[in-house]
Order: sequence, then structure tokens, then C-alpha cells
Amino acid sequence: MFELIKAGGWLMLPIVLCSVLATAIVIERLWSLRREKVAPKNLLPQVWKWFKDGDLTNDKLKELRRNSPLGEIMAAGLVNARHGREIMKESIDEAASKVVHELERYLNALGTVAAVAPLLGLLGTVIGMIDVFTVIMLEGSGNAAILAGGISKALVTTAAGLSIAIPAVIFHRFLIRRVDELVVTMEQDATRLVEVVQGERKVDFSEGGKA
Repeated sequence: MFELIKAGGWLMLPIVLCSVLATAIVIERLWSLRREKVAPKNLLPQVWKWFKDGDLTNDKLKELRRNSPLGEIMAAGLVNARHGREIMKESIDEAASKVVHELERYLNALGTVAAVAPLLGLLGTVIGMIDVFTVIMLEGSGNAAILAGGISKALVTTAAGLSIAIPAVIFHRFLIRRVDELVVTMEQDATRLVEVVQGERKVDFSEGGKA
């Protein structure tokens, strides 16, 4: 591995850094975007039980905010529930904007790595070919070893850049899709919370949360 990095020249350094950055982002986001961490399935029935029983204290609201992004959204709505449906919904929308921004953290950086890595590989290809033609110009085409060094640099950097960019693109799209799914789930639960709290809908949460 070290020999390949050495063969690719100095451009392998930013390519390797891109690889480390992409790996760290993917691992962190896969951990942070777990369904049970972002939008626990049993959270809505639990919150409704607290509200119905008059047991929704400030301590429980603080706990709700801390435990999950969905809890943060619900807590924002519940704090303003007494002001009516529209105010409650606006509070939820404001909290949701912040939560969605947090869910999308680092995804732009991952997309940037996916775009930049192949360009770095291409730049390595160009530099390698420049080296080849410089050698040909100075020494002719008889020195195969020196020519092979330039060609090797071109091929190694290109392969390295693509090897990083391809999985980065795949994970970038996968994580964006996961964020979209989580946002839809949180939006549905938040809407149902508004409707049941404001008395517009009756829900039997004991039957899996179905209306």
C-alpha cells in the first residue's frame, strides 16, 4: 500500500486525506441517523400518555428534548399547545428546521469529497503525463524505466481518486435518502401529535398508534 502511495506522488496525500474524511463522515452519520436514535417508534404514544395524564412536567420536557430529534420537535409543540393549533404547528416547524439541518450535517462535505477525489486523480494523470513527455523531450523515448514512472503516477492517482469517489457517491445518496425518510416519519408523528392534542383526531395508541 505504501509503495502505491509513493508511486502516486505528492497528490496522493490529499487523496488519502479525502479517503480518511469520507470514512469518518460515513461512520459518524450511519451511527447518528439510526431510526431508534432519531425517531423512536414508541415516543408518540409515551408523549400522548404524559399529556393525557397531566404528567408532562418541565423535567419530562427537558428529557424529551435531550433524548432524540423527534422529541425536540414534539417538546417545542407541546410547550405552545395552549396557544392553539397554528402556534403549536409553527413552533414544530421552527424546531424541525433546526433538526433537519442537524441531520444533514457533514453530508455536503461528503458530497464535496465525492466530487473532488476524481478531479485530484485526473490532476495526477495530467502531471504524470507531463512528466512522461518531459522525459521524452529531454532523453528521448529509449528510457523505459523513467517513462514507466510517469505513467505509473498517472494510473495510480486516477485509480485512487475513483476508488474514493465511487463509494463516497453511493453513501452520500444513501444517507440523503435516509434523512428524507426520517424527516417524513417525524413530520407524520408531529402532525398526529398536533391533531390529538388539539382534539381534532382520536388515536388509539394501544393498537400500534393507528387512528
